[in-house]
Amino acid sequence: MTPELVHALREGLYLVALLAAPPVLAVFAAGLIAALLQTATRVKEPTLSAAPKIAAALLALAAAGPWIGAQLGSFLRAVLLAVPTLGHT
Repeated sequence: MTPELVHALREGLYLVALLAAPPVLAVFAAGLIAALLQTATRVKEPTLSAAPKIAAALLALAAAGPWIGAQLGSFLRAVLLAVPTLGHT
């Protein structure tokens, strides 16, 4: 593998982790709050935990959607501009 290809792959993996962070953190926070409330009230209903997590993920994706799209567009543009140089050794 060429160093340029390795760099592109590394940047792609970093971008995936970065773009997954908003919904993952929102689900984590919603799950933590739901668990604390369930522990405090001694209610062990699985749907009371799942519904806030889904709502938090959707809200986080809606809020971070424009930023995620801009980051993906920027990365795609950079990769497409670098394609001619990636094949050369």
